[in-house]
Amino acid sequence: MTQDAETLYRQAGEQFAPALARLARAVERDAEKARDLEQEMHCALWTSFQRFKGDCALKTWVYRVAHNVAADHVAKAAHRPKKVPLEDIDILPVAANVEHDTAEALAMAQVAELVRRLPPLDAQVIVLWLEGESGADIAEITGLSPGAVSVRVHRIKALIAEHFTAPTPSSSQGQTP
Repeated sequence: MTQDAETLYRQAGEQFAPALARLARAVERDAEKARDLEQEMHCALWTSFQRFKGDCALKTWVYRVAHNVAADHVAKAAHRPKKVPLEDIDILPVAANVEHDTAEALAMAQVAELVRRLPPLDAQVIVLWLEGESGADIAEITGLSPGAVSVRVHRIKALIAEHFTAPTPSSSQGQTP
């Protein structure tokens, strides 16, 4: 690795490591696999800087590489059978307000699951938006037009909101029309 590439990797790590960790956790439910995915992202970044010519912003390059690794991970996972080992079942939290913490954790888990079920490009768009990236930056990272990014963000937000506002089948039981 050249000195410039190593410097770029270190700079990228300092600036974007937390965002890469959040992306890995958004894509992968299993904590151990999320850490593995994060390492894959860092390995891909490390090798990618040999090809980096500065034609785009460092942030754009980092997110593009990371999101490509995440998309590949999702595609591979789609072909594997889903299993949940017993050790993945969490112990009940000990907190001052267990009901509030549980409701919040459930809502966040539901949002994360909805994001995982989106097509890879939609998941990339909404995760970048949740990270606070602008529509223009998301467009540059994903290759979509800014208008397409705006439409996708709006559509995905509406889909998520609908999930939380739609009546559940159990809430309509026992009611008379």
